[in-house]
Amino acid sequence: MPMKLLQFGAGNIGRSFIGQLFSRAGYEVVFVEVQPEMIALLNERRRYRVEVEDDPPATLWVENVRAVDGRDLPRVAAELASADIAGTAVGTAALPHILPALAAGLRLRRERGGGPLDVILCENLRSAAATVREGLARLLPPDFPLDECPGLVETSIGKMVPIMTAARRAEDPLAVYAEAYNTLICDAQGFRNPVPRVPGLDPKQNVRAYVDRKSFIHNLGHAVTAYVGFVRDPGMVYLWEAVARPEVRAMAEGAMWESARALIREYPEEFGEESQRDHIQDLLRRFANRALGDTVFRVGRDLPRKLSPEDRLIGALLLDLKQGVPAPNTLLGIAAALRFRARDDEGRLYPADAQFAAEWAPKGPEAILTGVCGLNPRVPAEAACIREVVASYGRLSAEGA
Repeated sequence: MPMKLLQFGAGNIGRSFIGQLFSRAGYEVVFVEVQPEMIALLNERRRYRVEVEDDPPATLWVENVRAVDGRDLPRVAAELASADIAGTAVGTAALPHILPALAAGLRLRRERGGGPLDVILCENLRSAAATVREGLARLLPPDFPLDECPGLVETSIGKMVPIMTAARRAEDPLAVYAEAYNTLICDAQGFRNPVPRVPGLDPKQNVRAYVDRKSFIHNLGHAVTAYVGFVRDPGMVYLWEAVARPEVRAMAEGAMWESARALIREYPEEFGEESQRDHIQDLLRRFANRALGDTVFRVGRDLPRKLSPEDRLIGALLLDLKQGVPAPNTLLGIAAALRFRARDDEGRLYPADAQFAAEWAPKGPEAILTGVCGLNPRVPAEAACIREVVASYGRLSAEGA
């Protein structure tokens, strides 16, 4: 009987990345999902395809899959009790909603005499393990051995998965499109069982360094490309169009190098000049992948989250300040973010961005930098950053500068 992965979330990352890796390693993959159509199709077909939009393109079939309804708590708990490993890829907003099912499954597993269960947290959330552990502690008995079970395994998710058009989704709701990159960096110290022998898993002893690298080089560079690209040309659709503009690429690469230098100082045992150069050049190549069809809208959307204090822009800036690295490109990227108003293929702002534009934009850049970004005008270095962003914001316009 094959080993079993219970995967919370059958979205893009759950299907194209986590489910795909474990299925190809011989696991049965059981998705916990709440969308009725997705549940029905997974149980009817028991497989789906991943279209690799890269050079060369490829089609991967992910076999031996099924789904259970996430609202059926006893069923999910029973699946968890018999799982060999679990994973989550539901997004930070939905993460609290799966904790009752996870707690129920851990409790049932212990009652049945089961051993530790490792849970791979694919959420791109800093301190994800601590967040989940605190949530579970509120739901489980005080004497539950949370340090022994579960193993909470943080990850750095580097795979890029574009938004599928409505037409493509209608052709096959289970199909998912993704780039070829297929490495899942994970916390070697988070496992309570031996690390699974799954090709693509890349356990690291200091996963925090790689989570920060993902946020402050990959995510930062991605975001700056989208925001500066939009300011230069509000009609721009695809990210590759932005990367193709020399001035946009130069600003994005400059911001990535600001973080790279700060990360070398923060984690000298993990990163060096050469490894950071290779990483940045590989990312820029992937950003420029026309076949992937990634959009400026997808990469830049959700300003309240992406401008929050620990996320890609402000988190990177604060690390630069801590390590004494000048950050002119990062500051320009933040200014461009304040003017970002890209729309989807139906002409709509992302809901969080519409709310941001209505509530925060009228207050002006300084209010956003203090109220949303959390910069402190009483700290001299942060006050200087506020002044520089406000000045850059004034120079920028939707038509470019």
